[in-house]
Amino acid sequence: MANHASSKKRIRRNARRADINGARRTRIRTFVKKIEMALASGDAKGADEALKVAQPEIQRGVAKGIMHKNTAARKMSRLSARIKAIKK
Repeated sequence: MANHASSKKRIRRNARRADINGARRTRIRTFVKKIEMALASGDAKGADEALKVAQPEIQRGVAKGIMHKNTAARKMSRLSARIKAIKK
């Protein structure tokens, strides 16, 4: 247990931030799942629209420190490659 006021405050702050970051991470995963579902059903147009909605959310995750920028770039690259492949 924390003994200093500052460390008690830090524990409270970390718990708050963990909740916020968890919600952000869940939101990003939900957007990615929508793309995955559209790809699974063969809906290239729906997947493309879902990717356009998901991209800013993923970038926001990078800006907020939820996700590494290379991880986000890799995710978007792989998703867009799969969408491109399904369009053919």
